[in-house]
Amino acid sequence: MTEAPATPTQRPQAPETVPAAQEPEPDPDPELDAQKTQPVAQEPVPGDPEVTARRREFLRLLGEFRRTAVLVPLGDFPGTEDERGLLTADFNGIRFILAFSDEQALARYAQARGEFSREWTYRTILGARLLDVAVPAAGVPCGVALDCADGPDGMVFPPVRGIVPDKAAVDRDDGERGSA
Repeated sequence: MTEAPATPTQRPQAPETVPAAQEPEPDPDPELDAQKTQPVAQEPVPGDPEVTARRREFLRLLGEFRRTAVLVPLGDFPGTEDERGLLTADFNGIRFILAFSDEQALARYAQARGEFSREWTYRTILGARLLDVAVPAAGVPCGVALDCADGPDGMVFPPVRGIVPDKAAVDRDDGERGSA
């Protein structure tokens, strides 16, 4: 925004002076001070309508994913198609199988990686088969990332109960730990 130049009939107003804020006294306990700056995670309230609506929407998307055939590129490892595994990415100690809703979503991923010109071999796999068979077969904590190059339009299915089989879930009780 530009200001109009001052004319003889207008006088530029002096800027208002704002009194300096008083500095708060330092907290004598540095640990207490650190706690004040840490974000506090709030547990969702079970009866909260917004939480209930978001859970319903996620369950709807999960059901749709389970019923849908998605494209899963094969890994970059040498070998025949039968010898190559599914394309994965590791994030914070969890492996994610990369899946795409269509060829355009896969092309956006290839473009984001700067690998648009190479040929991408992929398999078409039912979402339920990825979650129920491929995730437990990974042998490590594993989930599925759908359309990961699409930012907020992508979806992550983490390895937790209700999404993957309990034996492959990272949130199972210690007594339930088997070979994932």
